[in-house]
Amino acid sequence: MAVTTRARTANLAGLRRLAVARTFFAPTTIEQAVARFGFVQADPIRAPARAQDLTLRHRVEGYRAGDLERCYPTLPVEEDFFVNYGFLPRAVQALMHPRSAMARWSRQQRTRADALLAFVRERGTVHPREVDAYFAHGTVTNYWGGASSATTHLLDGMHYRGLLRIARREGGVRIYAARDQPVEKLDAAARRARVDALIDVVVATYAPLPGPSLSWLVRRLQLAAPQWRSTLTPALERARARLSHARVEGSDWYWAAHEATDGEVKDVVRLLAPFDPLVWDRRRFELFWSWRYRFEAYTPAAKRTMGYYALPVLWRDRIVGWANVTSSPATTEAQARHGTPAGSRASRRADLPGGRDLDVNVQYAAGARPRERMFRRALDEEIERMRLFLSPV
Repeated sequence: MAVTTRARTANLAGLRRLAVARTFFAPTTIEQAVARFGFVQADPIRAPARAQDLTLRHRVEGYRAGDLERCYPTLPVEEDFFVNYGFLPRAVQALMHPRSAMARWSRQQRTRADALLAFVRERGTVHPREVDAYFAHGTVTNYWGGASSATTHLLDGMHYRGLLRIARREGGVRIYAARDQPVEKLDAAARRARVDALIDVVVATYAPLPGPSLSWLVRRLQLAAPQWRSTLTPALERARARLSHARVEGSDWYWAAHEATDGEVKDVVRLLAPFDPLVWDRRRFELFWSWRYRFEAYTPAAKRTMGYYALPVLWRDRIVGWANVTSSPATTEAQARHGTPAGSRASRRADLPGGRDLDVNVQYAAGARPRERMFRRALDEEIERMRLFLSPV
């Protein structure tokens, strides 16, 4: 029977440093970075770039906005749903398929899916516009309550079920191809092994995790592999038994058994995506940094307190505030100014190609910027890295 590995000297500061150190590994290739995480969440909003690009720029050498999309057709990486939608190694995707869906198709939907799959196989790859023009299935109500093409809805359902894959994107639009699924008969031990491996991917991406966050993420695996949702509760108990565990300041924490309970952090500022693995878990965010970060892209403008697409600002192992990054028509000179109260807001500008400026507006959770003398220089260096990241290839 597996026995939980208990950390003898774990404390909140050490777990925080572990979280930072393990997620900011030495810059590598796109393929290796995605494999190291196991999952990179995607988001279509560009403010100033898509979330997957903002995440990978810290982990991939020389990364530019859009590199994942440009390189995707040549990578052993797939777009698919895990605990959220994003990019993952094919080996991880294989753990979830063949996947059944929670909602069964009607006979009409099944007939349409068969016809659409035959059409895709004949064409090789298809743009949703081609499919819609050929089949003209009409509209349906989408997740947000608006109208979507019924063809797009069916393509999404076929992709989720593993009948189709994303071959590439054109202008951000998914281009679909048929996907062959091997028929596998798994015994109970093989199913348990797959579910355990999926939980290990969750831990690799998001650890160290407070107990409630681990439980919630494991429950979300019912969306990754609905066919095994009845096995998730015992799988969670197995995970708790094999992971390192410590009770720190009233909370149970879990992380991979081979990892230390601390980590080295650097004198670096990083502007993070709202869905970066370091900040994705809002429960852990508040435990680590004692303030509440809000993602407000879908909040009415009048009710926003942090901005449309606020990027958490990491300094060493502390999230000290947030930044809103935009581009605007170039001015005659670069500006750097501090506002009130007590320097709680700072703006920076850097030149972008095409006669535009990069505007970086930083606000600090404590009401003032960090006192360390190195912080201002580190922030300027990060803004320069952001400028290069956003510059055309």
